[in-house]
Amino acid sequence: MGMSTSASVPAGPEAAIVTGGTVTDRLVEANGRYAAAFADPGMDARPVLRVAVVACMDARLDLHDALGLELGDCHTIRNAGGVVTDDVIRSLTISQRKLGTRSVVLIHHTGCGLEAITEDFRTDLEMEVGQRPAWAVEAFRDVDQDVRQSMQRVRTSPFLLHTDDIRGFVFDVKTGLLREIDPA
Repeated sequence: MGMSTSASVPAGPEAAIVTGGTVTDRLVEANGRYAAAFADPGMDARPVLRVAVVACMDARLDLHDALGLELGDCHTIRNAGGVVTDDVIRSLTISQRKLGTRSVVLIHHTGCGLEAITEDFRTDLEMEVGQRPAWAVEAFRDVDQDVRQSMQRVRTSPFLLHTDDIRGFVFDVKTGLLREIDPA
């Protein structure tokens, strides 16, 4: 069941997530507690490790823990599938050209929802709302091949200055291990 951030949470198993109000109310309350103990770390926006990580938005991926990262170590760019879209290239270009990153790590994962849908999703949306989305779903059947395609998109972008350290991985959601994908 999808959860709205602007309406009360329904009763049932999902109700345990929030004890009152909306999910957004809970997040704002948590931010208040965070801010009460917050001390400006004195960091600048440039990542310490000079790396940008592009990954799927899947809630099972805790990238900082999985990669041993600390606040300020990297730029993190996430979307459905961890796919290298025009907007990802935009973010990587700014990351490299204005904020000093040199390496790109791409992370897809096992059991991705994009393996279970097709580009027909766009047609279904068009039928439902009366307008065809301008964006592609970027669905795929072979996660390894999709990582290779994403690596190729980064390597061949004319906007990126640093394309010699581009590596792609598949995160196993059952074991937590990364498996590197050979770009060839």
